[in-house]
Amino acid sequence: MIHSLEVDSIILEFDTKRVLQDVYLKNETGKITGILGRNGCGKSCLMNIIYGELELHGKSIRIDGKAIISGFRNPDLMRYLPQFSFVPKSLKINRIFKDFKLDFSQFIQEFPEFEKYYKVKLKRLSGGEQRIIEVYSILTSKSEFCMLDEPFSHVMPVHVETLKRILNNEKRNKGIIITDHLYKHITEISDSLYVIVNGKTYLAKGLCDIKMLGYIL
Repeated sequence: MIHSLEVDSIILEFDTKRVLQDVYLKNETGKITGILGRNGCGKSCLMNIIYGELELHGKSIRIDGKAIISGFRNPDLMRYLPQFSFVPKSLKINRIFKDFKLDFSQFIQEFPEFEKYYKVKLKRLSGGEQRIIEVYSILTSKSEFCMLDEPFSHVMPVHVETLKRILNNEKRNKGIIITDHLYKHITEISDSLYVIVNGKTYLAKGLCDIKMLGYIL
């Protein structure tokens, strides 16, 4: 079944500064929707608004045409990977996979070098390795939608390519929204791409549009 997520009527202000306005974004099952924008443009704020971490009056968030009035945070409906590390570092890897109801044997098919970490605490891994565990846990868990904020941060290039392959596999089962400062990866895997400029979202059809909007030179 195809599910759709639509967002509009978002206005976000901090004191006298308007961060977001006239925002529109759409994602659906089978597609990866990318978001690009300069630092501080509101990408993470937009994801927090969609997820319900940041409450606003007048926003319109609809799933399958039904309005979501307040923050839901239902993991069967949506999972969210924030920019920062969120899994307690005292947990062992096998416990993390158990909590997320994931099969570790499937994970090591993609990342065989992690097999030795099965009973190791997360804090014993490098920053990039920890990020891979978090990204995989959110991305492959059962849900209708998934949002990923900076999933490639501190991750080795060879592992980024593996994550991109998993992203393309997982989009068959869910809608995915993703943003990362490594924009070339986002442009490669996204089925639709929005650029945030002056608080507004613009649908970009390719690199020419991204350049015209001033995101890259």
